[in-house]
Amino acid sequence: MSLHIYDTASRSMREFHPQVNGTASIYVCGATVQGIPHIGHVRSGLNFDVLRRWLARDGADVTLIRNVTDIDDKILTKAAEHNRPWWEWAYTHERAFEDAYDALGCLPPSYAPRATGHVTQMVELMQRLIDKGHAYDVDGDVYFDVRSFPEYGALSGQKLDSVEQGETAVRGKRDARDFTLWKAAKPGEPSWPTPWGNGRPGWHLECSAMATTYLGSTFDIHGGGLDLIFPHHENEQAQSRAAGDGFANYWMHNYWVTLSGEKMAKSLGNTVSIPAMLNKVRAQELRYYLVSPHYRSHIEYSEGALAEAVTAYGRIESFLRRVVERVGRVELRGDMCPDFVVAMDNDLNTPQAVAALHNKVRQGNTALADGDHDAAREAAECVRRMADILGVDPLSPKWNDVSSADLGMRQALTTLVDRLLVERLEARKSRDFARADALRDQLLDAGIAVEDTPDGPQWTLKDD
Repeated sequence: MSLHIYDTASRSMREFHPQVNGTASIYVCGATVQGIPHIGHVRSGLNFDVLRRWLARDGADVTLIRNVTDIDDKILTKAAEHNRPWWEWAYTHERAFEDAYDALGCLPPSYAPRATGHVTQMVELMQRLIDKGHAYDVDGDVYFDVRSFPEYGALSGQKLDSVEQGETAVRGKRDARDFTLWKAAKPGEPSWPTPWGNGRPGWHLECSAMATTYLGSTFDIHGGGLDLIFPHHENEQAQSRAAGDGFANYWMHNYWVTLSGEKMAKSLGNTVSIPAMLNKVRAQELRYYLVSPHYRSHIEYSEGALAEAVTAYGRIESFLRRVVERVGRVELRGDMCPDFVVAMDNDLNTPQAVAALHNKVRQGNTALADGDHDAAREAAECVRRMADILGVDPLSPKWNDVSSADLGMRQALTTLVDRLLVERLEARKSRDFARADALRDQLLDAGIAVEDTPDGPQWTLKDD
């Protein structure tokens, strides 16, 4: 089976065929850098990072562009409220987003263009639209004429009669549904020169200009959050195709992270920031929590669900550490489980992929318990390959912060604990439960928790 993805535009599963074999081109709507990133913001970056890793697993050349919206009404408002220059406010939070992506193990994008760096391309796109009769200017504002483009609404399924852009009515605007391409300069606001007067870009225009600048007039995949389908992505597609560009062949949208049933958003005051989260859990555990659900499912954030994810990730990490301690180095190689491959090719079905990964962990633990070190190593290599696709491989340089001295101590500890567990197992077999309980209590007093599982006793340090 080859990769099939759910295409928002066709509302169906479609087999992925890149424009050029052995490559993939992806544009992802990035952050509007108005404040500190929260877990709802970074979910999109993580989901498309997993897609990129999956496409690149066999050597495909993947180009991923993730833009930065660094000029926007909200940025100007926030900067003014804090008496800060708009450009300094935007760049401060751009760095915060980059730090969050990096902390959570996202591969760097091929390029992260800023809106303010692409005004020339935006002017050229507007001129093409005006020349084709799809846009017009009113006192320095430039609008897209939605009635001039019969396909408007195709992406989102909106009917033109019910469309509302949420924009203020302006005298001279032909239709209230027409959306802004360019905003005429206001006193005290930043502006750039154009043939229609000084001003700044509209939100929708910038992404069309940047996507086609770096990926060409037609590219493979456009991604972003569910909330962007309308009006942002609808307007992107309309203006790009009206100008004569094929634009995106596939549209993918990740769903929200919610809190108390509502989309996580600064305007609702229900955000959980990345810096705050990383004071609670390790970055790899937070990443595991956010990539394990299907990208097209909502995540209802809760402390309990996060704790369950931390525990589940700990099982993967504990298994791989034990294999290293007992049989030596585990390479990042080997085949992935067929069930994992099938799941990932089925619209990145990460819940089923994670289930396949944990099934291999259980098989590896059984091999360790049986003393079959070759089988354990083989299972561990498979686990690493699958975990690497999800960006959560505990033995990767990104997450493997165990020093050689610490590893030596853990190897010694493993030897001692294993001997006590063997003694405890023998006591249980002989029905000397008092002795077995005493050994478990000794381990617990030493900070070692023992869990009896179908795959045999598993132990962890209580502080792990």
